[in-house]
Amino acid sequence: MLRGVNLDIERGETTVICGESGQGKSVLLKHILGLVKPDRGQVLVEGEDISRLKGASLNRLRTRFGVLFQGVALFDSMNVFDNIALPLRERSRLSEPEVKIKVEKSLQIMDLEGSAGKFPDQLSGGMKKRVGLARALQLEPDILLFDEPTTGLDPVKSHDVYRLFFSTQKRLGYTSVIVSHDIPKIFNLADKIAILHQGEVRACMTPDELQRSRDPFVQDFIVRVMGKAYNVKDEIGIKGMV
Repeated sequence: MLRGVNLDIERGETTVICGESGQGKSVLLKHILGLVKPDRGQVLVEGEDISRLKGASLNRLRTRFGVLFQGVALFDSMNVFDNIALPLRERSRLSEPEVKIKVEKSLQIMDLEGSAGKFPDQLSGGMKKRVGLARALQLEPDILLFDEPTTGLDPVKSHDVYRLFFSTQKRLGYTSVIVSHDIPKIFNLADKIAILHQGEVRACMTPDELQRSRDPFVQDFIVRVMGKAYNVKDEIGIKGMV
C-alpha cells in the first residue's frame, strides 16, 4: 500500500523505482496509468490529473504511454508480426501496407528479422522482451513503463536487454520509468533512482548521489543490497558501452 508518495519524473529521463518486494512498486505504476485511483492527492501527467479522468479523456492520455509487462504478455495465438502490429491495428488509422512497413522496420531495429512468423513459445526469453518492447513502441509513446523487465532472464541476457533499453531510449527520447529489483545493474541505466520503502519514496537521487549519501536509510540500503565494497563505477557500465 502506498502512503503519501511524492515523486517527480523528469521528461526524457530514465527513472528507476526500486525497493524490496511488497513495497508498492507495481502499484505505483498502476497509479501512473490510471488503473488505480489514489485515496487523496494527484497523479499529474503533463499537468493533467489522470486520476480524475474518465472515458475518452482517460483513453486519450493513456495513448501517450507504452507498457512492457513483467511477463511480456504476448498473445500465444499470434505470431511475432501480429503481436507487434496489434496496437497499430487497434489504435491507429494506418492501412495494412503501412502497418507492414512500420512493423518490418521495428523487426529490423530490434534485431528480430526472420522471426516475424514465429510464435511466442518458439522464442527465447530475450527475444520475447524485444518483441514486447517493439509492440510497446508502435504508437510512439512519450512515456514507457517497465515492470520488472528482466524477470526470468540470465545475467547475460539481462545485460543485453538493458543495453537495448538504453540505446532505444536515447534514440527516441521518451521518458522511461523502470520498476526493478535487479540491483546494481539497473543503476547504470538510471538518471534518477527512487527507493520505495513501506509505501513511501524514501530517497530519489542520481546513482552518484546515492553512493555519497549520508542518509542512514540510504547507506543501510546500499549495504544490504550491494555490499559494503560496492561502487557503481566498478560495475561494467552500460552507459560507457553504448
